Amino acid sequence: MIVFNNVIKRYPNGYQALKQVSFHVKHGEMVFLTGHSGAGKSTLLRLIALIERSTRGQVVVNGQNLSRLPNRRIPYLRRRIGITFQDHRLLFDRTVFDNVALPLVVAGFGHQETRRRVRAALDKVGLLRLEKSYPITLSGGQQQRVGIARAVVNKPPILLADEPTGNLDPGLAKETMGLFRQFNQVGVTVLIASHALGLIKGMGNRTIILQQGNLIGDTIHRS
Repeated sequence: MIVFNNVIKRYPNGYQALKQVSFHVKHGEMVFLTGHSGAGKSTLLRLIALIERSTRGQVVVNGQNLSRLPNRRIPYLRRRIGITFQDHRLLFDRTVFDNVALPLVVAGFGHQETRRRVRAALDKVGLLRLEKSYPITLSGGQQQRVGIARAVVNKPPILLADEPTGNLDPGLAKETMGLFRQFNQVGVTVLIASHALGLIKGMGNRTIILQQGNLIGDTIHRS
């Protein structure tokens, strides 16, 4: 499903964010990615979504070698990858419904199918009653859930999350991780970058550890 083979990412200023990183995430796995700030976690996720390209090595997603994927095919790749960010990246002049609907509108879905999928996604994250609200009126935890609904509304086989609990209190963080587990239980491959070591250990999933761009650990925490 996701394969990194000796992947290097070097930026134009010479900074090397990833150094010969190799691992394999199987279809249907839920995996955590952890490490200190600047370890390369966000860079790794960005390579999977082709927000950035690797300098050397191979990144393979759904059988596609991303180093060979032309730019015109990138939007089609991203339709099969849901992404959530720590800062949510919501459109504050649009309603909750319209924020979640955006990936479907871009993909050309019809009005009825868009409405059905958006309402189903909002119901899954417990926000259906707020579909007509604007993000500015929501709490941080609710905004995060809107971001998650938007990431899964297209029913992607892969879900990436970059520090999804970074700004949440412990109770909300645990609920949010529970949502990701629910998506994983229906077959979605989930990769989550997180600093929340205690929460990660409690989940009991495989954890990939980065340090200064190097992969230094790949283990399963038993809860």
